[in-house]
Amino acid sequence: MKKIICLISIALSLTAMGATRSSKKDISRSLDIFTAIFKQLQTSYVDTIDAEKTMTKAINAMLADIDPYTNYIPEEEQESFMTISTGTYGGIGSMIMQRDGRVYISEPYENTPASRAGLRAGDRFLKIDTINVEKWTSDSISNRLRGQAGTSLTITVERPYSPDSVLTFDLTRAKVEIPSVPYYGMVSDSVGYISLTTFNEHSADDVRKALLDLRQNPSLSGVILDLRDNGGGLMESAIKIVGLFTPKGTEVLRTRGRGQLNEQLYKTTNSPVDTKLPLAVLINDGSASSSEIVAGALQDLDRAVIIGQRSFGKGLVQSTRQLPYNGLLKVTIAKYYIPSGRLIQAIDYSHRNPDGTVARIPDSLTTVYHTAAGRPVRDGGGITPDVPITLPEASRTAYNIVTSYSIFDFANRYAATHDSLPAPSEFEIDDELYAQFKASVDTSKVQYDKLTDTFLDEFRNLTKREGYLTDTVSAQIETLRNLLRHDLDSDLDIHRDEISKYLANELLQRYYYQKGVTEWNSTHDDTIERAAAILTDPEEYRSLLTPKKD
Repeated sequence: MKKIICLISIALSLTAMGATRSSKKDISRSLDIFTAIFKQLQTSYVDTIDAEKTMTKAINAMLADIDPYTNYIPEEEQESFMTISTGTYGGIGSMIMQRDGRVYISEPYENTPASRAGLRAGDRFLKIDTINVEKWTSDSISNRLRGQAGTSLTITVERPYSPDSVLTFDLTRAKVEIPSVPYYGMVSDSVGYISLTTFNEHSADDVRKALLDLRQNPSLSGVILDLRDNGGGLMESAIKIVGLFTPKGTEVLRTRGRGQLNEQLYKTTNSPVDTKLPLAVLINDGSASSSEIVAGALQDLDRAVIIGQRSFGKGLVQSTRQLPYNGLLKVTIAKYYIPSGRLIQAIDYSHRNPDGTVARIPDSLTTVYHTAAGRPVRDGGGITPDVPITLPEASRTAYNIVTSYSIFDFANRYAATHDSLPAPSEFEIDDELYAQFKASVDTSKVQYDKLTDTFLDEFRNLTKREGYLTDTVSAQIETLRNLLRHDLDSDLDIHRDEISKYLANELLQRYYYQKGVTEWNSTHDDTIERAAAILTDPEEYRSLLTPKKD
């Protein structure tokens, strides 16, 4: 079957290449070849071929050879695609996850049918209506949960750590709106904070509302806009958000498609909320697309100090095209250039290595541009922050604890036995709570990475091949192995601060949803603390936005 897909993919690739570079004759020839191959497979191949499945795989293989953002979206997947752009869908309002072959609720959204009915994180799906779904995948259950607002369904779950372990809930699906601003508030006496998680149809209005509300505080001296791990969304939303902080008519970006006539200029069109208030924008390597438009434009305009890590580097624009049989093609139609004139795309997908792989543009090949005030900035690799923040490397212990679901299970047990939790502004992981968590960890479920053991085994083999593996050397290797033996109890103490953040997030989510989680993180984050310090130091803020003298 893989050979079949490969043949069809080659034919489709010839067609795609012809559509952009070849004559009509070559295009027609490629289409004829493809049609002939597919007909022969359908009539001559020894086994039955699922035409729709095979064609979809071939199309996806062809598109994957172009760039990761050009995608075929069949009719049955369009609801999920539209959720990204609109921020709304019809369903119960809950995230789900698959674990050990079973599907669980991982997080119900606040004020949705799921949360109002009483569904909790950790509930395992048994039935939807009268259908047993214990062996269903998360995709199948997700599709079953979604539906037209106003329609009813019954969900039966198994709840851990509960006397009545099997529970049944009657729900009515509703129009679920996922907030793009899960939290905003004051992180100090004078600095406001807005967390923006996506760019959909409502994002600009959500940020405007948050900004206007924060400005009611007479002590406000600066605002932090947090775009970390925001993968983007609607370009129009990004332009509107830039317009909240810049004068009406400010150029935000230009897009350039195929041909010189396909350049479009985008400017802000609405009156701003505040063009003078000191502004810091937080980014990291998960900030992409529309996040980079906002951060990059505000940097080029010297309107904000950018803080964090270098962003992802996506400077491509996609649009959807209607296909036969209600399909959609999301296709890259242009590249975008922010006010300084730079393109921040990090990977040139049109120039691949001989093996088909692609790599980021090296810094040595990037070009220097300048902001409105004359500060140097570079193209070709995302947005480089004005104030780089080096994050501590995540420990393997914390990774192993999280992936073993030890924290998730403890939070479920805690929520089942405690009716309340202190408010996010007062909550901390104290010694008693952390001790309870440590006691709950099932050591048999925590799979340590045996990197040191693997290294020592390889070292032993190497010394043996080289002729150095004497009894003394062998004994020393085993001594070192024993010294490096993992002690879970000790490791949990060594990495307590890191693990406590994951633990706090899970516990707060059970009681205060994402709003509470974001509020707590906003006051336990070194990057936010650094941003607040800059915004309350006018001299440092001005110096960061002023070109350095040679």
